[in-house]
Amino acid sequence: MIPEGVDRRTFLQRSGMAIGAGAALPLLTPGTGNAAPGPSSDPDALFKAGRFDEADRGYRRLLHKDPNNARAAAQRGYIALLSNRFGTAERFLTRAVHLDPGDSFTKEQLADCHVRQDRLARAVPLLKDAGKDAYAKMYAAVAAAGTPYEIHGAQATRIPFEATDPLPTLRASVNGLKPGTFMLDTGATMSVSAETAERAGIRAVASMQAGIPGHRNTFYLGVMDSFRIGHIEIRNIPVLWAEAGAPKPPGKIPPDGVFGTTVFYHFLTTMGYANQALVLRRRTREQLRRFQARARRAGVEPLPLWLAGDHFPCTLGSLNGYGPRVVSLDTGGSGLGVVTSEENAKRAGVEIDYAHPEKFNGTITCYPIHPETSSLGAAVGRRIRGTAGPLLFDDRFKFDTLANFTHEFFKPYAITFDFADMNFYVAPRDHARAA
Repeated sequence: MIPEGVDRRTFLQRSGMAIGAGAALPLLTPGTGNAAPGPSSDPDALFKAGRFDEADRGYRRLLHKDPNNARAAAQRGYIALLSNRFGTAERFLTRAVHLDPGDSFTKEQLADCHVRQDRLARAVPLLKDAGKDAYAKMYAAVAAAGTPYEIHGAQATRIPFEATDPLPTLRASVNGLKPGTFMLDTGATMSVSAETAERAGIRAVASMQAGIPGHRNTFYLGVMDSFRIGHIEIRNIPVLWAEAGAPKPPGKIPPDGVFGTTVFYHFLTTMGYANQALVLRRRTREQLRRFQARARRAGVEPLPLWLAGDHFPCTLGSLNGYGPRVVSLDTGGSGLGVVTSEENAKRAGVEIDYAHPEKFNGTITCYPIHPETSSLGAAVGRRIRGTAGPLLFDDRFKFDTLANFTHEFFKPYAITFDFADMNFYVAPRDHARAA
């Protein structure tokens, strides 16, 4: 939420880019509560609690007993996909779809398995079968245009931030246009304003009605021919935008676009809040080796990294020492450091300010919180402003999360996403160069 009363998702939605900040709707779905798991051999309970390795072993046992158990096959595939273990994910998800052709969620996960590997053409029939026609048309158009996310230019590039608030912004160019302002948000894919789409000559190949309660709009999907950022150019990128004429927040100049995880996972990516820059490195073993060596010298230990919901990073975190448990990392919460549910806040002993309720997007009631500590490994925020309400992604992920860590928490740090070995690094200000 932007302190002036216009929260980040409303701001992006009004400027025609909310769909890129949560490509599969709803943008924010109410969580189901994070019941503390006790010892259990039920793989479904273990999975819901975020104990993925234990759950996978349980599903493996079920498949040993019954090789035609579609649920167990689907879950093994989904767990593998969370860690980008594509071969295992594809094998089990394909098996599950064969056993249960009506399972649309698993078809979407199998499609995402292909999309993450830039095999967009293979995702198209699965998305059609799952009822995602607009995305199927967009990915078909990208595949027809050339190699998806084709990278040209330098091995690495560093792009300075223009600003850090309400979210980090930098300069980037679409289809050869003069560079414009783009926001960074790990809760985003790639989206542009309607004006940018028109100036760049991006043609709509599909459209859909989407949005959030009280804010529905027509969104268009197409292919961005070129995105130049620093000394790197990316070609043939899926892109979304809202219809022209979407209202703009008063007194604010909307950005030309917003991009996040679907671009970031093609690189070894550092969002350097502490040193005010985005760093993109090609995903080579040599670049990764050098980065890991610098992190070790700086004493920065990696945290696990999972990728859920097609573009939401997750790791392990704690509130007031309650944890570590799975948390999401959607960095787009302007003015906030942590978002959790009322149930989780109470379990963690976090005081909820019921005297000052807030409205998220004008429809969802939330309450201010200031946890004594919010932690991702050794990185600790103290009394950072947050909110408690039904805003977590649990229903979409199919597993419980403790919280979402977001913008204000990360300001003293440089955060690095390694989507090859699936590690997440949080480097403090004094060691930000290590990231």
